[in-house]
Amino acid sequence: MSVKVNRRKFLKMLGWGGAGTALAGCDMPTTVTLEEGKEEVVSYLMPEEYVIPGIGVWYASTCTQCEAGCGLHGRVREGRVLKLEGSPDSPINHGNTCMMGQSGVQSHYNPDRITAPMMRKGGNLQAISWEDAMAELSKRVGPSSGVDGKRVGMVTGTISGHQSVLVSELLGQLGSKNHYVHEQINTSVWRTVCRDMLGDETPKLNFDKARVVLSFGADFMGVWGSPVHNMGEYAKFRKGAERGTLVQIEPKMTMTGANADLWLPANPGTEGALALGIANFIIDRGWNLVDVPARIRGTLKQYDLVTVEKVTGIEAEKIKRIASLLSERSPSLVLAGASVENQENGYDSVAAIMLLNLIMGNVGNTIGATAKFAEASMQAKQGGTKDLLLLAKALSDKKLDVLLTYNTNPVFTAPDVLQVQAGLANVGFKVAFSMFPDETTLSADLVLPIHSGMEDWGTHVAAYQPEGAVMGFQQPLMEPIHKDTRGFGDIMLSLLKLRGSDFAKFDDYYSYIQTSLLNMPSSIVTSTGSKEETWNGILQNGIVKTKGTTTPLVPKLVDVRYKPAANNSEYPMHLVPSARLGMWDGRHANIPWIQEAPDQIAKVVWGSWAELHPKKAAELGVKNGDYVRVTSASGSVETQVYVHKGIHPDAIAVPVGQGHEEYGRYAKGRGVNPLKILNPIMEKRTGELATYATRVKVTSVHKTGRLVKMGGSEVQVGRKFVRTISSSVFQRTEKEV
Repeated sequence: MSVKVNRRKFLKMLGWGGAGTALAGCDMPTTVTLEEGKEEVVSYLMPEEYVIPGIGVWYASTCTQCEAGCGLHGRVREGRVLKLEGSPDSPINHGNTCMMGQSGVQSHYNPDRITAPMMRKGGNLQAISWEDAMAELSKRVGPSSGVDGKRVGMVTGTISGHQSVLVSELLGQLGSKNHYVHEQINTSVWRTVCRDMLGDETPKLNFDKARVVLSFGADFMGVWGSPVHNMGEYAKFRKGAERGTLVQIEPKMTMTGANADLWLPANPGTEGALALGIANFIIDRGWNLVDVPARIRGTLKQYDLVTVEKVTGIEAEKIKRIASLLSERSPSLVLAGASVENQENGYDSVAAIMLLNLIMGNVGNTIGATAKFAEASMQAKQGGTKDLLLLAKALSDKKLDVLLTYNTNPVFTAPDVLQVQAGLANVGFKVAFSMFPDETTLSADLVLPIHSGMEDWGTHVAAYQPEGAVMGFQQPLMEPIHKDTRGFGDIMLSLLKLRGSDFAKFDDYYSYIQTSLLNMPSSIVTSTGSKEETWNGILQNGIVKTKGTTTPLVPKLVDVRYKPAANNSEYPMHLVPSARLGMWDGRHANIPWIQEAPDQIAKVVWGSWAELHPKKAAELGVKNGDYVRVTSASGSVETQVYVHKGIHPDAIAVPVGQGHEEYGRYAKGRGVNPLKILNPIMEKRTGELATYATRVKVTSVHKTGRLVKMGGSEVQVGRKFVRTISSSVFQRTEKEV
């Protein structure tokens, strides 16, 4: 098939537009034919000769349960995927997986999946054919739709690879700049500070080179950064020639905090002052390894031990101890996470924390440069909460006529005060590409059911590339369960074809990405074999290794400052909307394995709870299982109490993930959603939603119930470990605290 396409344009279509390398010849490669991607389908009564009944075969792919981009191996037996494990070939997870990756099979086989396109008629969503669905879509985004393309928007989660290329191409053809990328769990402020102070948004964190890790709220073993990779690096940190020391400072104990040698609950929102106090003490003792300008020294002088102890609630002796650890056990690694980033002055606090890395000489040692994927169009477009605020304003101002949504649920994650649900009524036509009937999907006018991660093709470029620039390759592990679902890439390709674009030359998404990967420019990857060998290697490994580009880090000392939050007598407590590995931002609440997996700290299952310090619980007169009302200026939620010492007395933590009003039988009507009562406070420097800045008051509602949790007593009551205990001692010591 000969196609007259400009070679530079053709490369851009494949995602290699910036490579500057032309293909040999003027015709479309022979890999793109009308037959590409087609195969003869036969009954499993007549399986392929390599299929042995009862024996599983492993196939490589990429996990889509979060944005980390871990490699997967799926065990398939007689046409059904049964088990997922980590791919040992992946430089991100090295053969490991987390509970979310393992639970991907339950997402795939979930009984609440959407199985056919639906269109809103008479106020209700009703099943329609794909032909009718695409016809309706053509009326809105087709070449003769009459819709102003500038008033078309798309909201997605983090997106990369060829999916990102197609989304950008569609919006570009429409003339729209309205791509909102939203992730409730993100590191946006950390990335911004890294860009400003290091010259790289995602530097490599060398845990294995550190002798001490000082973490200010970075739950790197839970939901911060690339958790599976981080856990592997943490194991090296602990098992080195000299066991590393971990210090965790945060208002609520996380999984990382539970593994720390020293855990400190500083007054919420004061971590920046604590970092400046530590830096001042280090410089005052002459322990800094990098010189500090006089202007910064002058600022740090304001943060003496007495002042910092008063502001943070951390004793001066402990501040000295932390500073001594950073000096005596150099090199160190200092991190900042959600509880610091998501404050009103989060940027300044993270910058103060990053200052410790700079003055202790960690840059170029425990913090290094990472290789970047060479093609910007395929790099991860990382989401945050800033775009959620921009989306809410666009909806309120009636700036959108058509809105497409994919891999995100802003109706659930947005605070009620943003009125996202009401704002969607201002959009004339809403389209959802979705597997499940979540809150945003059921607000759409047209619902297009998509394949699961076990059924679809795709490419993924992780934002954090710890060991060279790689692209994760996603291939179907089995045939689609439901005949009327389609791949997201195929739908996007169809939309581009509706507009009569050059993408019509590709028969399907499979042929598109195969053509792209088999024609990677030599400036991106070095091919050592034929195209057939290259393609088979990609299928077998699930990884495309590329040359990438590396830019040396350029440390830059910036002026640092800290402004404490004002006291609030009406709402005296700090709300901690805590996220955890598993439930994540609520996207996995419809998976029973995740629901029944105990919280890593509270051990609660299948519901919500509020964590309170024993001191505060005594003031309120509540105990485990009692209900409290948590009220902010924007709303309130009621849930049961879990009393333990792993939280600051002035904070109350309500985990994120529950409280769905839709989303299927396992999620709907279960627990509460603390995101709904957040105040619309923005981080001042980045415009992100300051999710940890909401103040609340807590009151007892004089109701109690049984808190469903695993395990029994969490204290030894002064006893040594014993195999048995007398009934009299048990009755005396094991009563609820």
